[in-house]
Amino acid sequence: MSEVTDSGFLCRLDDLAEGEARGFDVPGLRAKVIVVRRGGGVHGWRDLCPHYAGGTPMAWKRDAYLNGARTHLACHAHGAWFEIETGVCVQGPCLGKRLTRVPLRLDDKGGIHLERPPKGREI
Repeated sequence: MSEVTDSGFLCRLDDLAEGEARGFDVPGLRAKVIVVRRGGGVHGWRDLCPHYAGGTPMAWKRDAYLNGARTHLACHAHGAWFEIETGVCVQGPCLGKRLTRVPLRLDDKGGIHLERPPKGREI
């Protein structure tokens, strides 16, 4: 498990293989941030399945955010599957709901950073 630095740095693009997902603890947020590398891009999501009000963590073990075929983000508590690119639930009890996107930024040296919202607003 990794923790975000004050600069918002999560990891280097080279540290996240194509088709891999990892969770990061972010100071000030009650849920991890999931980062997925797919199709040459990176996608950021809150680790909160929308099945229950307030959300629930999705991984059954550290960084286990993908289904077996590695085609979707999966909530292993509820069996829900989410599209990696859109966060929309396509299977399971929260069908049609979506994950909360987290804005990411890639720097010119291959670093993946969390874009912080203006003060007073949570991701």
